Amino acid sequence: MNRSLPFSKEEITAINQNHPTPFHIYDQKAIQKNAEAFLNAFAWAPGGFRNYFAVKALPNPHILKMLHSQGMGADCSSMAELILAEKVGMRGEEIMFTSNDTPMDEYEKALELGAVINLDDISHLDFIKQGPGLPELLCFRYNPGPLKEGNAIIGSPEEAKYGFTREQLKEGYRKASAWGVTRFGLHTMVASNELNADYFIETAVLLIDLVKEISEELDINFEFINLGGGIGIPYKAEEKAVDLKYVSAGIKKYYSKILSGTKLDGIKIYMECGRMVTGPYGYLVTKAIHKKDTYKHYIGVDACMADLMRPGLYGAYHHITIPGKENLSEDHTYDVVGSLCENNDKFAINRPLPLIEADDFIVIHDTGAHGSAMGFNYNGKLRPAELLLMEDGSVKEIRRKETIEDYFATLDFATL
Repeated sequence: MNRSLPFSKEEITAINQNHPTPFHIYDQKAIQKNAEAFLNAFAWAPGGFRNYFAVKALPNPHILKMLHSQGMGADCSSMAELILAEKVGMRGEEIMFTSNDTPMDEYEKALELGAVINLDDISHLDFIKQGPGLPELLCFRYNPGPLKEGNAIIGSPEEAKYGFTREQLKEGYRKASAWGVTRFGLHTMVASNELNADYFIETAVLLIDLVKEISEELDINFEFINLGGGIGIPYKAEEKAVDLKYVSAGIKKYYSKILSGTKLDGIKIYMECGRMVTGPYGYLVTKAIHKKDTYKHYIGVDACMADLMRPGLYGAYHHITIPGKENLSEDHTYDVVGSLCENNDKFAINRPLPLIEADDFIVIHDTGAHGSAMGFNYNGKLRPAELLLMEDGSVKEIRRKETIEDYFATLDFATL
């Protein structure tokens, strides 16, 4: 099964002259086009729809700046992510700070930037109040428990560590209001990499009903509902991308039915998608360096699980293309493996592919989210470079490859 690449074998060979494998490369034009289509799908939303790009998906300032220029904000969950957003010029309510088990200095940084604080637990109300003090605007993360099914990646809501119960939500809004908070939002996030479009409409229905109930019961002012992220991408050939226009139309229909003519008519709609924005437009480019034939046939590459954790972590599928051999029969079966001292360091298992020879490029698709971001240094592996394939066909290095000096930088050999 063939899937297209934004570069030919000749082009990737030329790129490789200046950028040794492995490296991640992202397609600028495709990301921008996809981001534009996403925002346009929700253009009807009152007050201006905003997607807070989940920084954890692809924490690179060049990507964040590009998406910011198209109107996206940043969904942050740590100090480093807040600083990344700050470095590209985001301030105030362009930043959503959604974290859990959060230390005080991270709340202080978020408040310094004027970010929207999205609390994960009712006890954090007192925590912030006793520290830097409560902001004017607060959002709470709702965990619907048995009212909503999760999915395989994020798990059952009842088992998830995230969010307030329904009763805690009401208590939290009541307390915050009494302590001087005047603006409120409501958020949930109960799935990851979900491809069922109706799932997201059902989530919106859940939040619209709940925000109406709480607003009427407590007489407080809600400014937005954040539907979370979790929109998946079709990693496999038989999967289909989520139809954003269908999702948008379903949400709009219920929004109009329930909120039109009420004091909540005009409440803003936000999301925090990361994977579906950049995921399909990133590629891990590596090379075959060894072939091993024992009980199975193995192709050893110069990348490893440290460069792309998803297949080894939970058996995730990523399509593989051998540039220059797209039209050859996939009549060989390989495990494509890296060099970590872990047997789950495998990009593909029993994968039908064309004959692979030493120095063939191997391109692993859909690494534009949760790829480089999940990198690590086990076995002393150095994280690869990140490249941006520009609209004019040129290539820009947006993160250099780590060096041995980087790896040793936090060690003090002088005190040995």
